[in-house]
Amino acid sequence: MTRPSVFYDLNGQILGISAERPGLWQDFDGMLGTLRVTGPVEPDFRLEITEADVLDEAPGGSLVFEGEIPEDGYCRMIADGGTVHLVFPERQAVVVNDEEGWAELRVRPGAKAAWTPSMLVLDAALDAGGQHMLHTAGLTLPGRDAVVLVHAPSGTGKTTTSLALATQGFGLCSDDAMILNLASPTPAAWGLPRHVKIHEKTARMIPLVAPCLGLSWDRNGEQAVSLEKLSGIVKIESPTARPVAALLHLARSGDEETRLAPMARTDAMVALAMDNVRTGATGLLPLQKRRLAAIRGLVSSVPTFTLEVGVRPADAAALISARLASLD
Repeated sequence: MTRPSVFYDLNGQILGISAERPGLWQDFDGMLGTLRVTGPVEPDFRLEITEADVLDEAPGGSLVFEGEIPEDGYCRMIADGGTVHLVFPERQAVVVNDEEGWAELRVRPGAKAAWTPSMLVLDAALDAGGQHMLHTAGLTLPGRDAVVLVHAPSGTGKTTTSLALATQGFGLCSDDAMILNLASPTPAAWGLPRHVKIHEKTARMIPLVAPCLGLSWDRNGEQAVSLEKLSGIVKIESPTARPVAALLHLARSGDEETRLAPMARTDAMVALAMDNVRTGATGLLPLQKRRLAAIRGLVSSVPTFTLEVGVRPADAAALISARLASLD
């Protein structure tokens, strides 16, 4: 029997997913639905999803990580040569080989789905095509097709700053996840087209987003808002790779004023790597080593700044535009 399949175009890298039934790929479709392409096509990276009553929860190899992951709970990661296993006991188990371009996801029927296995597969699929997901926001400059990347640990204000810039003529690519590609002559990046999580504090600071919001907030005080809804208020960019004009490290201002200052490339690399490169009990996995090399390539190629945001995040728009215009 032919298994149902779906295909996604990751900026020229085709991810193909086959499953016993379409509902098993719903997490991927919620994240990548706008990138679906009509198949069948020959995928560059393959994922097979099946339901299984019994999971392989003790694969051979070296323990890389064991512990709790926020929102997803307890898991173990095991590396065995070029293969990585991620096990959520009695729930899900995924096996990934990014070098050979395949992954297998086994799901216990009725078990609570974990988000982390899907992100691990997406990371591997991108890496197989020389692309790397970074925890950064990305926005196009007004009147230009170049993007600035804004990075900081969660909770620092990337979404608030991104939406504030978008109200000033910047185009929103993503508030949280940008895909870096160093294959072109200059670094390029595109945004993962997923929902924007807007916090109650962000809504108070940027009342323009109010028409997009409902009445209820989740336990983190957030609402997930679709890009389609936001497009009625701010400019939403297509997931097309664009040249990176600058890298901005976001920080909170100590005196409520917003300012933009040059940042040493070494400091910029350390800050970006700390938030994007994970080490385990066995050190860096090959994928993480390649991501670190990509960060090094990015930082060495574009201007780097510290963006201190005060009580008026929208003030950053004029500072960024003027500073980058002076570099042209």
